[in-house]
Amino acid sequence: MPAITQYQVRDIDVRLFEAGSGTPVLFLHGAAGVPPWGAFFESLAAHHQVLLPEHPGFGNDKHASKIRNIADLAMYYLDFLDTLPGPVHLIGHSLGGWTGAEIAVRNCSRLKSLTLIAPAGLRVKGTLTGDNFIWSPEEVQRNLYYDQHFADAALARTLTEEEADIVLANRFMAARLAWEPRWFNPGLERWLHRISVPALLIWGEDDKLIPAVYAEKWARSVSGMRVETYAECGHIPFVEKADAVTKLVLQFLEGGPK
Repeated sequence: MPAITQYQVRDIDVRLFEAGSGTPVLFLHGAAGVPPWGAFFESLAAHHQVLLPEHPGFGNDKHASKIRNIADLAMYYLDFLDTLPGPVHLIGHSLGGWTGAEIAVRNCSRLKSLTLIAPAGLRVKGTLTGDNFIWSPEEVQRNLYYDQHFADAALARTLTEEEADIVLANRFMAARLAWEPRWFNPGLERWLHRISVPALLIWGEDDKLIPAVYAEKWARSVSGMRVETYAECGHIPFVEKADAVTKLVLQFLEGGPK
């Protein structure tokens, strides 16, 4: 299990989940907040130092007013990267993938590689996306997964009062970042050519939040990006297809088979 500390970057401190040793991997989480520390993270930590920060404004509203939009969040993480001794492998999921791309188009000098897992950030005209802001809590869980056993397990949990407060704070902050326009930045696409590090894109073919057709647009926009999709998989491949995704990511981080 990870160690949990408060990590200070300029005037913002966040919870940082950390485990393992070796070349650092920075994981940026999605709109639901810090994910459970499951098999994917345990396997990464067996080979790398894994750094999983809670975005400012998530978990509580302590620093929410300082991060007004995705551009602010990207700039915060550029400051975060400057506090580390060397470059990192950056992995981002959904909202965190969008943030990772916004970081990379601004400055790749602190990155060794970029892995995006079902990232938000782009818009494909004529392709409808899901809307987790209007879905009920049960619909959110049902629509995140292809295998409904994962949804059943999530829905069976009874949240503590503290956990319910965190869910509310996360929802508020996600809306601040992605409400309008919904889940994309109209200007991001034209700057994706600036991503100059090895890039990997992972998507579930049955993603109901951000359809897998979006993978084609990312692949066209980022030079040399490797794309891997998984059948019978929803929006969280590193949970639903943990073994396969972990193997792929570890090979990619080590410059393994293409």
